[in-house]
Amino acid sequence: MLVKSQVKYIQSLGHKKFRDADGVFVAEGSKIVLELLQAGHIELIQLYAVKEWLLKNKILLAGRIDPVEIESQELERISFLTTPNQVVAIFRKPVFPAEEEPEGITLLLDNIQDPGNLGTLVRTADWFDVRRIVCSPDTANLFNPKVVQSTMGSIARVEVLYDDLKEYIVAHPGTPCYAAELDGEDLEQTLHIPRIMLLIGNESRGIYQDLSALAIRRIRIPRRGSAESLNVAVAAGIILFMIRKA
Repeated sequence: MLVKSQVKYIQSLGHKKFRDADGVFVAEGSKIVLELLQAGHIELIQLYAVKEWLLKNKILLAGRIDPVEIESQELERISFLTTPNQVVAIFRKPVFPAEEEPEGITLLLDNIQDPGNLGTLVRTADWFDVRRIVCSPDTANLFNPKVVQSTMGSIARVEVLYDDLKEYIVAHPGTPCYAAELDGEDLEQTLHIPRIMLLIGNESRGIYQDLSALAIRRIRIPRRGSAESLNVAVAAGIILFMIRKA
């Protein structure tokens, strides 16, 4: 059974300052929670679930924490979803091993504003084995409940950092930076590159000019029809498909 203080605390985690203060985030739904429970580098802080879910997953929970059994109407009080889904959990933010310049692709995100887009970009990066994403400070917060939900568990496998992108690019001179832009050259053939930074811009205005100037090459997806643009996560997925590790 939930007490008032628990409800208030969970609701407060919808705000970045409270998540940052405790270094935690909220995950909802059986699929995401189960993936995070099985990730070795993410600590479970507390879990609230209906009886059916707890009985089904009692072996996985054994030896961790004492979960709180709640009723469906209580789940609605602490859920950030339109349709609550059996379980809400609080986790410690993931910690990844330090790595100066990861092999393969590093995705750079400039001012991505939509939480759904950011979550889908993390999920897409995971599909293409991108191990690191670097976001500009004005990009949506990774641990926003909507972003967490959109990652579908990939938040456990992709390291996401927030940094000044210009400084990050300059600090990694050994890694070429490519910028995805509507007025770039058509990407007609697969790229075979051992290490690359791929810069993706804001949903409406694209990449800041000073960042674009740091790219050694500006590329775009060839357009066959009449649409003005592609969704940013869709575009990133297509370009990631066109890049192979040499």
